[in-house]
Amino acid sequence: MKKKLTLGLAMIMASSMALAGCASKTETAGGTATGSEATTGETGTDSDEDYVLAVDQTLRYNLGADPLTLDPQLNSATDASHIINNVFEGLMREKDGEVVPGIAESYTLSEDGLVYTFTLRDATWADGQPVTAGDFEFAWKRGANPATASEYMYLFESANILNAGAIAKGEKSIDELGVKAIDDKTLEVTLSAPTDYFLGLTGFATLMPVREDMVDDEGAWAKDPAKYIGNGPFKMSEYKMGDQIVLVKNENYWNAENVNLEKIVMYMIVDESTAHTRYTAGELDVNELIPTDEIPTLIAEDPTFYIMPKIGTYYYAFNMNNEALKDARVRQALSLAINREQIVKEVTKGGQKVAYGFMPEGITDNEGKSFTETAGDYGINPKGDVEKAKALLAEAGYPDGAGLPEIEILYNTSESHKLIAEAMQEMWKQNLGINVKLTNQEWAVFQETTNNNAFDSLARRGWIGDYNDPQTMLEIFESTNTQNIGRYSSETFDTEMQLSRETMGAERMEHLYKAHDILMEDMPIIPVYYYVTNMMIQDSVHDLELTSTSKLWFGDAEMIEVQE
Repeated sequence: MKKKLTLGLAMIMASSMALAGCASKTETAGGTATGSEATTGETGTDSDEDYVLAVDQTLRYNLGADPLTLDPQLNSATDASHIINNVFEGLMREKDGEVVPGIAESYTLSEDGLVYTFTLRDATWADGQPVTAGDFEFAWKRGANPATASEYMYLFESANILNAGAIAKGEKSIDELGVKAIDDKTLEVTLSAPTDYFLGLTGFATLMPVREDMVDDEGAWAKDPAKYIGNGPFKMSEYKMGDQIVLVKNENYWNAENVNLEKIVMYMIVDESTAHTRYTAGELDVNELIPTDEIPTLIAEDPTFYIMPKIGTYYYAFNMNNEALKDARVRQALSLAINREQIVKEVTKGGQKVAYGFMPEGITDNEGKSFTETAGDYGINPKGDVEKAKALLAEAGYPDGAGLPEIEILYNTSESHKLIAEAMQEMWKQNLGINVKLTNQEWAVFQETTNNNAFDSLARRGWIGDYNDPQTMLEIFESTNTQNIGRYSSETFDTEMQLSRETMGAERMEHLYKAHDILMEDMPIIPVYYYVTNMMIQDSVHDLELTSTSKLWFGDAEMIEVQE
């Protein structure tokens, strides 16, 4: 029996024992489409043993919290992205670690690298209506329009789509965005500068097509199975708030004949112990919510437990409008006073790595070098530097924490987030004499609170890269970026980021390195650790894929008979 989990990045094995039994774990290296034209290719199973498909092609997955929105242009959360990535399809998509044609059958690129011309394949929406270039133009202009208030509006500027930045600032009309439907089958996209990672971004949720006759301004359509019409391999058949979402195979998907799963039941189990119990009882096929205390045993004994790389950083964002936290010395003291090594070894226990900066492992520069290693450690000791932290706090006027207002940590409801916050609370109390209050909110409320900068002191935050370029991590701290929940504002940082968009190669990367240096010096955040994905997958699941940006792809997955 053979089971494979395909990854966009090389996979870290949980342990040598994880290779025991009938399961075998393989990997696929990441890559991107190259050249001026690309066409659809075939993806193999890499299976060297026969297996039998199960009669019941139903996969049961724990989504966790009820998503805030499933609207492609309004979503900014990973949980909802798993659904969007399977209900919709962009011009391109990532499969087996490569960017391959999705709804675009092919594309050409002008000699100056500025104009992409996509030819759409014969594809239809789930209700049978044809997918047109106009659907893409509508969706992209919807996402780039300030009136839509998309948290990912900035992504169009990240992709260097012509006039996106000026439109975001209200300086140009949305009609001037560099995207145009030439006819029903031809989409022309004009960039302001050659952009190596542009093709990969066309598979991102914000750039997926939506139907103008279905959407509404608030995104309510996206939780109504009758209106949530997509063009991907699955369609929504049921949505029970706080309970479950059911996806079924989309018989009108252009590649439906190669989709084996008939149904995906996505449960909304927030409690980690409950989710793990249901997995071990065989009631879930895939689960990512795992009690921290169970992980060491799972690493040693359970071949269905995986530790996988993830381009992302777990951090705390300071509210830069908090009077006491406006002093960089206070922020730096709080960062220096925590023992990151203790957190990853004794609290999270899932293979996470100490964060020495904000840039996570896996991001490379123009020479293919690790950005993280090249940038250095910024003086961060994995075990902390309490004496330096105390000195900085005293310089700021708070010797031994005296006079410093109570610090509040806000986190969304989760046992693991709670444990990390409690560890931080204890470290700051013991090392700096600071009183820390912990507050938790349910996921949807938490998103609203943080997005509106309505938290007091610090808020838990995590950022997963959307493409392999340093910009994907750094741009969220620009003054006008909607993901900048702490409202950090630095003219020098913004300048370096802007210069990085106006330059190429080594010169561009130099500006990005400088921007990262400024961020770490100003310390508007506390990087804690670099993410990994902990996931449990039953032996009956075959060919599930986790993309390089940590989105699940069920289009090639299938349920197989497990032979004892």
